[in-house]
Amino acid sequence: MPVRSAWLVNRTDVESGQSRADTRLAPTGTMTPTSGLASRGGVIPGSPDGKSLMSAFYVFSSTAGMTATVAPGRAVVQGSEAAGAYPVVLTDYTTVVFADGDANNPRIDLVVLRIYDAQVDKSGRTEAVLEIVRGAPEGNPQVPQTPAASLPLATVRVPAGASVGTGGIAWASAVANLRTSTVAAGGILPLYGNTNEPGAYPGQYRDIGVQLQRWDGGAWVGYPSQLGGIAPTGQLATGGYVGQYRDNNGRLERWSGTDWVLAMPTPAFSYNTDGGYCKTTTWTEAVTDTVGPTLTTTFTAPVSGKVLVHLGFQGQPSVEGGWGRMSANIRKGGVLVTGLGADETRSAIDTGRGHQSVSTVFQVTGLQAGATYTAVSAYCSGATTNNHWFDNRFIRVDPML
Repeated sequence: MPVRSAWLVNRTDVESGQSRADTRLAPTGTMTPTSGLASRGGVIPGSPDGKSLMSAFYVFSSTAGMTATVAPGRAVVQGSEAAGAYPVVLTDYTTVVFADGDANNPRIDLVVLRIYDAQVDKSGRTEAVLEIVRGAPEGNPQVPQTPAASLPLATVRVPAGASVGTGGIAWASAVANLRTSTVAAGGILPLYGNTNEPGAYPGQYRDIGVQLQRWDGGAWVGYPSQLGGIAPTGQLATGGYVGQYRDNNGRLERWSGTDWVLAMPTPAFSYNTDGGYCKTTTWTEAVTDTVGPTLTTTFTAPVSGKVLVHLGFQGQPSVEGGWGRMSANIRKGGVLVTGLGADETRSAIDTGRGHQSVSTVFQVTGLQAGATYTAVSAYCSGATTNNHWFDNRFIRVDPML
């Protein structure tokens, strides 16, 4: 069998020892540490045409019967910590033959790449082999246990009564791929069958096909294409670091540490062109004899926590010398923000008998970045005898970055 391993047979043994070809072919430098002594076992990624992530040790069959083929390639098989890791190479396509099926029940066989090392396992053998671990025939068959110093490659379901004469194994559906990948220390691990495996050390990277991830010691943290890059739509549900950006269907968002916040909040605007009057001398959010008396402008606080509030109206008092003011209450979750209630110093005022258009602008600071607020219109009149009219009302909120 054309399976060879480096650092398995000592040249001082009666065997011929490690050859130069073994040294060249076996991946002696491909070792990702999983502890002080152990390495991550797995198949070395790569394919002849570069189109597949991994072609090595693929188990398949193109003909009916009980024989499968294993593709050539390179791998690392981890034994015990004391034994170390064994670099292995399979130089040619190699066949493995499965035993006939049980007369009554199906079974699941396990194909492994296995190391026998007489100095370690006292087996009396010193070689690397492709081996079929036969499962127990049962109504609900289970996968047999992986032997020590073995790398699982695939499971094969063997039907009851299967043999060459009965058509053999249904290869199109019988094989389940179990291969996992491994790379050198510091290399980026391509995701292949090892989705749930933890990282080997903080700072290790892996490629999951659509995203680069970094092991932070407890979890795989997603990165965009490069640190500081903008992650495409649909790739990141949670940011990996404060200040990370993502494209959310055309909206540029920034990770605040807890939430995705609009990176460049846009102005918010509301208006009403139907007139109404107010004759209360204290602030009220309602005017009478109009459709939609209250203006509510919803906005997101920018990173600075500062906005400019613009508001205005076209007004007319009902009595000589009367006046009317329009201001805004700033609310968060429906609750008035302390110190940001309607106030004459933050109001547009109209006085005189003719129609006049008036407006004002004021700054609001101290808002919570990324939080949602509302600027709600509020009105008051100079006297209860003055039915002050408010028409063409508007509120606009501009973020300050």
